[in-house]
Amino acid sequence: QVQLVESGGGLVQTGGSLRLSCAASGRTFSSYTMGWFRQAPGKEREFVAGINWSGDSRDYADSVKGRFTISRDNAKNTVYLQMNALKPEDTAVYYCAARSGHSVYTSQLKYDYWGQGTQVTVSS
Repeated sequence: QVQLVESGGGLVQTGGSLRLSCAASGRTFSSYTMGWFRQAPGKEREFVAGINWSGDSRDYADSVKGRFTISRDNAKNTVYLQMNALKPEDTAVYYCAARSGHSVYTSQLKYDYWGQGTQVTVSS
């Protein structure tokens, strides 16, 4: 079992930055692939970024490439999402997710554990 708790969301102006954190419980965090997803009002939840257990494999949605960076610190059981050059269309609830296994997938169906989400609002 893994419990995930996101933090770091908030209100920011267009062009600003935020760093989301996801703290995981459990002693096997380093064996999990981690992902960030987001869901905007009236839209389906979508993949944002993913990172494998060692951090040497990462994937991003096209809409955030070059602006967002996912990273992890296995010693702290934490995964991060650094978000720069934020746009109003980045406004959403952001969720952290974990899956057993070593591959990054973009489908939310591949992820076993989810956090409660943190709101990110980008004002124009």
